[in-house]
Amino acid sequence: MTQVLSDVVPVARQAAAFIAEEARKGVSSRGRFVVAVSGGHTSWLMLHALAREKLPWECVHIVQTDELMTGENDPDRSLPHLRRSLVGNCRLPADQIYPMPVETQDAETAISQYTQTLVKLAGTPPVLDLIQLILGSDGHAAALLPEDPVLDVADAEVAMTVPSAEGRRMTLTFPVLNRARRVLWIVTGTEKADMFARLRNADISIPAGRVRYDRAFVLADCAAAGQLVPR
Repeated sequence: MTQVLSDVVPVARQAAAFIAEEARKGVSSRGRFVVAVSGGHTSWLMLHALAREKLPWECVHIVQTDELMTGENDPDRSLPHLRRSLVGNCRLPADQIYPMPVETQDAETAISQYTQTLVKLAGTPPVLDLIQLILGSDGHAAALLPEDPVLDVADAEVAMTVPSAEGRRMTLTFPVLNRARRVLWIVTGTEKADMFARLRNADISIPAGRVRYDRAFVLADCAAAGQLVPR
């Protein structure tokens, strides 16, 4: 299902409402709700809106889709924004945000640690209740970047990208993304219009097109949607 709204603010608010409804259903049926969130300006707007929702926050657990491998105070990391958006603004316990362990220089240890976090929260193999993704202008999702070998990881839930000018990232992989009960896509901005069309067509030549579309809810603004009619 795709819904097109006027601009980024209503997209963020609708995304928050969607997550809140999924959280209520998840807690009611399974006793907890495990959601993976992506970084970015629209995500922070979404999380600020989500913090105003009346939820059983003690049963909500938040993991990251990806994170930059760098120090705790690096302003390019998603974690500080994630915490500021939620902690203190709602009744979510601070220790129910699970940061990717990106400060270690031992990539294999970090991957193992976060995999065990996912297993503890979501079973073996981990089945997350919802994964929120931002569509990149190059067609990436999480840190699954075009031409990166991480795209071919089929036997792990967590992996590392290759180093680049922007740094190295830890990311969830296709196996865990495609196992999720629901996927929420957020697509905003004119620079996303081409990739939005390709996502809707499940174009597997872009990373985002390799994420299962049958479980997806796509929220886009008019700038990204162009002349496309919601379906």
